[in-house]
Amino acid sequence: MDTAPSRKQLTHDRIVETAAGVMREAGFWGVGVADVMKRAGLTHGGFYAHFASRDALLCEAIAHAGRDSAARLAKSTAQRQARGASPLRALVEAYLSDSHLGAPTQGCPVAALASEMPRQSAEVAQAAAERVRRLVAAVQRVLPEDACELAGVVAGQLVGALQLARALGDNAEGRALLAATRRSVLAQFDNAPPH
Repeated sequence: MDTAPSRKQLTHDRIVETAAGVMREAGFWGVGVADVMKRAGLTHGGFYAHFASRDALLCEAIAHAGRDSAARLAKSTAQRQARGASPLRALVEAYLSDSHLGAPTQGCPVAALASEMPRQSAEVAQAAAERVRRLVAAVQRVLPEDACELAGVVAGQLVGALQLARALGDNAEGRALLAATRRSVLAQFDNAPPH
């Protein structure tokens, strides 16, 4: 029998979820303990009842952001596959979608934070690297067998295109960059006919 989460666990989860949103919005350096606690509707003093350090919070926040993003991506890819898209086409179209372009605070933490990841503490950098590995693994699962060793290359194209499109803006120019990247990746790796 499942037990309901405790009040402390619910509070902990709210802090992590808030930090994950702030982190994707403002970067690692934008995650201040006082601000996160305030946004979560809590006092600053309660932070250390939940986390040993800010880095511990960042590690949990990036893991939460990664799970949340992966779940959204899985739902979107499943819908596309149900309409006849190949697994690769479904993933590429979902990741490089206009909706992902316009939702950086809810999207992939790798795209939101990649340039900052190497400059974090060892603990946070390790948690961030795990998100990168999981993204590469997700790409590898949908690539044709003869291209599996290129999963990191394809993941890099997806992340880079999303970052550049966001730099251009959620506008025609940014959307055009995503569309061109979708066409390029699919022309190179997708053997299934377009849906």
